[in-house]
Amino acid sequence: MSESYNLIIIGGGSGGTASAVRAANLGAKVLVIEAKRLGGTCVNLGCVPKKVMWYASHIAEVLRDAADYGFQEAPRPVNWAHLVSQREAYIQRLNGLYQQRFEKLNITVVQGTGSFVNSNTVTVNGRHYTAPHILIAVGGKPRWPQIPGAEHGLTSNEFFELKHLPRRVAVVGGGYIAVELAGILQNLGSQVCLLYRGQRLLRNLDPEISEALMAEMQEQGIKLLAEHTPQSVERTASGELLVACEEGHNVSHVEQVIWAIGRDPNVEPLGLEKAGLKMDGHGYIATDKFQNTSRPGVYAVGDVTGREALTPVAIAAARRLMMRLFAEQKDSCLDYHNIPTVVFSHPPIGTVGLSEEQAKEQFGEHQVKVYQTAFTSMFHAFTRHKSKTVMKLVTVGREEKVVGCHIFGLGADEMLQGFAVAIKMGATKADFDNTVAIHPTSAEELVTLT
Repeated sequence: MSESYNLIIIGGGSGGTASAVRAANLGAKVLVIEAKRLGGTCVNLGCVPKKVMWYASHIAEVLRDAADYGFQEAPRPVNWAHLVSQREAYIQRLNGLYQQRFEKLNITVVQGTGSFVNSNTVTVNGRHYTAPHILIAVGGKPRWPQIPGAEHGLTSNEFFELKHLPRRVAVVGGGYIAVELAGILQNLGSQVCLLYRGQRLLRNLDPEISEALMAEMQEQGIKLLAEHTPQSVERTASGELLVACEEGHNVSHVEQVIWAIGRDPNVEPLGLEKAGLKMDGHGYIATDKFQNTSRPGVYAVGDVTGREALTPVAIAAARRLMMRLFAEQKDSCLDYHNIPTVVFSHPPIGTVGLSEEQAKEQFGEHQVKVYQTAFTSMFHAFTRHKSKTVMKLVTVGREEKVVGCHIFGLGADEMLQGFAVAIKMGATKADFDNTVAIHPTSAEELVTLT
């Protein structure tokens, strides 16, 4: 015997929650299956707690510069226990708000791990549930290195379980999670070294942006160790950790190692073979532009699809899918072009569209014109610590259509959204130039570039 619904969602994270709410508002009977806490990675172990920690580390930065503005009291160490307590209380409030919203919309929640019986039946805790539409939105999980002693380290998940601020930390990875965690810890008082395999961080970003970031991280005291690939970790007699690297380097006297070497789709428990689903060459669930999988009636959104692994992307794709399924909008789907994104480094990075290299590859070198600038923001005009702001616009064609906007500097996270709207609408350099600047701000540089 099984219970029937219009829609079953496996995963109560960002994509799953957005789907459930939109479908319920459109009159569907919805079941959400979640193994852990509502909100998924973003709310519990990702964007939200990370941003709380980023704010705390940003405050530490401001306190560092306060004396140059005439404030005499020296910065004090962060009360880690208080910070963590406040953060966790906030997350629990969010969990409760999700639960309340689901109850208001009569969305059924089953706690447990869902797996397919067939393409329209899912089992959880020994019970079967059926629906003509099943959505997979289980997200991803941090990748562990397959090396001896890896268990001595933590991933980004366990980072949020730390009971105290570690004195000396080795962060391993060259992507945005590694960069963000390294910056947070360094500004809050840890001594951080960052190990990565390549020659520069954030290799998918425009080189000028990543190079500016690396220079700033070194200025802040983070030790950057390029071309370092850990091959083992061991705990020494003193209780500290020693990281041995393939290149013959050792990193010693480390209190904590944090692995930030990528994420994998969280698909193992799903029994996808019973639903007959096809995977791509990287282990993600294969989907088309409408989020359809290889089986009619089964869909996937978010990190399990291998597309842009961003919370708002999962939400946007999910809502459009629900409009197609339950509001008869047969062409509703997400356009994955020109998706803005931010790296919460110190200072942050905001980027949308193509890098200079990507634009030249796509349109030809002779079609691309770049406008860029680098300056010290007004906030740092007379502080001892100087932080560069770097901006770059990438344009193509005679009309100089803006196809890329890249910002590194204070406020980049907040200023990018409006520029992303303009670029999505097809703005040209002339449209930027015809917009009156807001003075004095860093953002004004983007409409005054020559």
